[in-house]
Amino acid sequence: MTPAIDLRGVSVRFMSDRAEVTALEDVSFTLEAGSFLSLLGPSGCGKSTLLRLVADIVAPSAGTVRVLGHAPDIARRQREIGFVFQDASLLPWCNVIDNVRLPLQVGGQLRGVKPRHSAEELLALVGLAGWEKALPHELSGGMRQRVSIARALLVGPKILLMDEPFGALDEITRDRLNDELLRVWRETQTTILFVTHSIHEAAYLGQKVLMLAARPGRVRELVTIDLPEPRALAVRDTQAFGAIAARLRAVLETC
Repeated sequence: MTPAIDLRGVSVRFMSDRAEVTALEDVSFTLEAGSFLSLLGPSGCGKSTLLRLVADIVAPSAGTVRVLGHAPDIARRQREIGFVFQDASLLPWCNVIDNVRLPLQVGGQLRGVKPRHSAEELLALVGLAGWEKALPHELSGGMRQRVSIARALLVGPKILLMDEPFGALDEITRDRLNDELLRVWRETQTTILFVTHSIHEAAYLGQKVLMLAARPGRVRELVTIDLPEPRALAVRDTQAFGAIAARLRAVLETC
């Protein structure tokens, strides 16, 4: 099966006002279709840059990036990639259902391609049935992020990129949305690449955790998360989870 994402020897360099900055250096990894990979590392290690490489927002300075077997720009034009940012970025004058439908209004539908789910179905999937007519200011932060996830899923992307989507939320809401995201992932079978600064979130969500070191950003270690599926929050209280979290923390201390 063709990998969902495949990076080989990828480096990204930018020019600042003072000098050239290497955001990523010689990064290689493969993500299989339908899997969930957490990206974990200190600030400045290039996690967001890596997502933007896959999304065809940033071009590599060296190496190759393949998305679903072809170049990222092809995946972008075919709308095979969804992106969820830390800020939900909803249009304040549009209600919930119109915010979810926004990708079809802005980019239109691909000829001959029908979305796998309607906006109404996706709102139900993320637990917001009945909130279709609400405006963003009437929603909590967690609810706004649910809307952004539904919006990203509207065109049926094969890959969902998530850049710290729950980072600004309180712990209780964050835990609840972690569970919701795992449920959505299982139901849609979408490949997810998820950036976080939280060790526990990375271990709980990901089948594997890609650890990045900083300055320059590079792969430090790829850790397989050997926990039972499907997962529930109670697994965080187990000895096995504690051992995994301790290992991730030890790796981070070397990054």
